[in-house]
Amino acid sequence: MPRVQLPAVTQKRRAWNKGRLVGQKRPLLPKQVWAIRARLELAGNLRDLALFNVEIDSKLRGCDLISLKISDLIRDDRVRERVSVVQNKTNKPVQFELAENTRETVTSWIKSPEMIRCQFLFPSRFHDRPHISTRQYGRLRQQSRCPQTLPTSNTSAFSLMRLACQMPIQVA
Repeated sequence: MPRVQLPAVTQKRRAWNKGRLVGQKRPLLPKQVWAIRARLELAGNLRDLALFNVEIDSKLRGCDLISLKISDLIRDDRVRERVSVVQNKTNKPVQFELAENTRETVTSWIKSPEMIRCQFLFPSRFHDRPHISTRQYGRLRQQSRCPQTLPTSNTSAFSLMRLACQMPIQVA
């Protein structure tokens, strides 16, 4: 019996990264950071502003940032200037300094009515979860950047870490 050769059937699936910028992204420019801060201040969104400011000053990963406790940043009813946190991924302590505007934002966020009896700096709205999830954190980061201010395709989560490394340290 003759054997019939059928043509090979392959699925025509588009590659997940086709048309996207792949690789290391450029750090944010200081004017872009100030534009985002101004937008959040004008909107009166205290939680997102505190999250953005702490994110820039700390250079922590998202999972470490959302799991910050109030006791990590507050001592004697004041926000600490220098904070030490143990990272989840490496189990190594990391020290960082909080700028004056960040300390003011965190202070006003902690004194807001939403933070009554909360243990974490960025609590979840759901009672069974102690803090916001990493997915919600990612959505908040995307929403805080308007397309006019910052094209989201050119930046990544590590853009803020590289930005903080490039910004000059302000000595009071």
